[in-house]
Amino acid sequence: MEGENAVRLRPPRHAVDGRAVPWWRVQLLIATAVPVAVLAGLGLLIGPARSWLLAAAGAVAVIGLGCTAFLPAWWFRVHRWEVTEDAVYVRTGALWQEWRIAPMSRIQTVDTVRGPLEQAFRLATVTVTTASSKGAIRIEGLDHTLAAGLAERLTAITGATPGDAT
Repeated sequence: MEGENAVRLRPPRHAVDGRAVPWWRVQLLIATAVPVAVLAGLGLLIGPARSWLLAAAGAVAVIGLGCTAFLPAWWFRVHRWEVTEDAVYVRTGALWQEWRIAPMSRIQTVDTVRGPLEQAFRLATVTVTTASSKGAIRIEGLDHTLAAGLAERLTAITGATPGDAT
């Protein structure tokens, strides 16, 4: 892509909403609590395997709590997004960073999703579907009113952008 329609690779300007940090923490706590409960429950029910099942539950709990304390703040620092008249930019990941750019002419659909936890934190996810084999671009951890406005803006821009979105 050259000329005036070129999309330039650069860091996206916007951070996710600050409420994404506690939202991610709750998700990690749930992801930790379920296997810990299963392992501890089995440890209490199965006498011969009690010690190693309870040890495994403890190890999962320690690792999960460490991840819960550390990862969400780190994710907040590295997750970025931006929408311009030309493209949607998203950067995610900490160790393995992924930068995704979707030119407006390639966007097929724009969706807003709010799961139960997102609703509790007044957050939403905007999903931008393109013809890419890599899949949709997801902008998670947005304020729900910002996400609705963003979806509306993307729909208007893509509707006015020439191209076939394939």
